[in-house]
Amino acid sequence: MDSKITLSFDEGVIQKAKRYAEENNISLSRLIEFLLQKITNSNYHSLEDYPISDWVMQVAEGEAVYQTKKRSRKSSKDEFFASKK
Repeated sequence: MDSKITLSFDEGVIQKAKRYAEENNISLSRLIEFLLQKITNSNYHSLEDYPISDWVMQVAEGEAVYQTKKRSRKSSKDEFFASKK
């Protein structure tokens, strides 16, 4: 059963969170619920105990890939379309 609560955040944080939620096709309420669920279901007793890597892994989708060399726009485009086949 859903319940309503009122929270206060910095306006800049709210705008960024709304954009993030929209880009990921999720409501802001469900995003906050997901993050709170992940934090409260862990074995950590405070935010100071919560490792940054766990936080990043929960909000990331897949392994990070770092590009170390510049690529042309054409090669990036070709790689993208090749990956869709």
